[in-house]
Amino acid sequence: MSRTYRIKNVHVLPVSLAEAWDFFSRAENLQKITPPEMAFTVTSDPGGDHIYAGQVIEYTLKPLSGIPIYWMTEITHVKEQAYFVDEQRFGPYSLWHHQHRFREVENGVEMTDLVHYRIPLGWLGDLANLILVKKKLHDLFEYRTRAINERFGVTSGRKLL
Repeated sequence: MSRTYRIKNVHVLPVSLAEAWDFFSRAENLQKITPPEMAFTVTSDPGGDHIYAGQVIEYTLKPLSGIPIYWMTEITHVKEQAYFVDEQRFGPYSLWHHQHRFREVENGVEMTDLVHYRIPLGWLGDLANLILVKKKLHDLFEYRTRAINERFGVTSGRKLL
């Protein structure tokens, strides 16, 4: 069995909680903060303007050498303007659990992404994480930080753990 890995990204946005929630709770905005070379595309009708528990979202993306991957996630938990959770139902991971948390702070909104993931194939998956996957995910969050800063402005607070 493969290990379970964790990535935590904390970012302070100089905006109101309502503005942050409005942007991040819309499936179509995910493409705006994903590197263009990944060719990320939402392929399903999200079924509403904002996320809701039980919502299924389907995507295609090309994270490696232009090879397309199908990915389906379900929004499993939502607390308006506080958090939502997406979990993979079909896709490249044997586990994908992604918490998106929002809270007001002095300079705006602290947004925390907490991802737990596992790669299939046992020790081969662990090796793939060591060689490739962990770096790809860190690069993805670095890109998102730049894209978010361009969209909302920059604050001093940001940590990728």
